[in-house]
Amino acid sequence: MNRARVPGFTLIEVLVALAVLAVFATFAWRATASLVEGEARLASAARRWQPLDALYARIEADARAAVPRAVRVPGGREHAWAGSVDANGQSAFAFTRAGGDPAEPGAEGVRLGYRINGGTAEIVYWPRLDRGTGAEPVAYAIADGIARFDVRYADDDGEWTDRWPPDRREGLPRALVVAVTLADGAQLERFIVLR
Repeated sequence: MNRARVPGFTLIEVLVALAVLAVFATFAWRATASLVEGEARLASAARRWQPLDALYARIEADARAAVPRAVRVPGGREHAWAGSVDANGQSAFAFTRAGGDPAEPGAEGVRLGYRINGGTAEIVYWPRLDRGTGAEPVAYAIADGIARFDVRYADDDGEWTDRWPPDRREGLPRALVVAVTLADGAQLERFIVLR
């Protein structure tokens, strides 16, 4: 008896096709999982660096608008740009920035500063340039997780110092370098030319 061959696939051919399909599906699943993990890592890194980018952008924009206007305070005056280092070695600075609506009080400028307070970078605003007794600044947090905040200033001769003004000079620094060390040890530094 001669059996006629029925068109179709044999069981072995079907099993081989399923095995090949399973291998391709495994590769596709691994590639998709890798892409999803990569996207999650990128999103996490973006969330980590976004506040620091905002801090640097804010400092640079404010510093470029600095004006050489000293401020009257109880018992004397404060330099147009005052940079210091506290007992813990953390830098802080305050300066006069141009700006304001001409119709509003304080149109002659704004007094602001940057400092570290308990691992948090803060921007500090005073209610007016010239201030009397009890005029306290208002602080706003910008970035957390900061272990060190170091600022260096360049004078007209290209000399660098961690305090401003040096040697009783007046005016603004020529440039500054703002260095931030994060709690996990990562370090960032930005060079800002003012004039």
